[in-house]
Amino acid sequence: MNVNLADSWKKELEEEFHKDYFKSLRAFVQSEYAEYRCYPPVHEIYAAFEHCGFQDVKVVILGQDPYHGQGQANGLCFSVADGVTNPPSLINIFKEIATDLNQEIPVSGNLEHWASQGVLLLNATLTVRAQEAGSHQKQGWEQFTDAVIETLSRKRENIIFLLWGGYAKKKGKKINASKHHILTSGHPSPLSANRGYWFGNRHFSRTNEILMKRGEKTIDW
Repeated sequence: MNVNLADSWKKELEEEFHKDYFKSLRAFVQSEYAEYRCYPPVHEIYAAFEHCGFQDVKVVILGQDPYHGQGQANGLCFSVADGVTNPPSLINIFKEIATDLNQEIPVSGNLEHWASQGVLLLNATLTVRAQEAGSHQKQGWEQFTDAVIETLSRKRENIIFLLWGGYAKKKGKKINASKHHILTSGHPSPLSANRGYWFGNRHFSRTNEILMKRGEKTIDW
């Protein structure tokens, strides 16, 4: 399994690749992809980093696991490949955007256009076995993505972190809140959203307000 990271990320994360946990992780992932159907496709495991360079990151959205259904995961959290039915969490994200920004819900759930504008769509675990949610957790991915968050927190400033749900908030403890912006809410999954913890968070307009105040280009959500 090659680590297909953009050069800007390779430079920042080089140390991680030589650590024992990452070597074990690579061996585990290689074995899983050889023996089982896993997602996302091998060439898209590091897609979040390919679409958004280290110095380009303006916003970070944290997910947990890639989607584990046929053809869904494309290496960006909450995103699905073109032509794939939008999962419930993504539908609720689009509903909030529609209300918050008064715009139509898009047909495609492919969020590559967010990533290309500086939104790092980072899952805590970058791979999963088909139809087995959480099957690649606690194998080293979480340590690697913690390192990603810590590096961004330490070396960059004024990044907007959108932390949705308890898991993301817990992972967000590695962020230096004195030099970054942290917006939190419930998770967009139906269970959380239908209890009133998601809708109305206005994270998309609030993100753009922060960017505008800094004189930066806003995100076309």
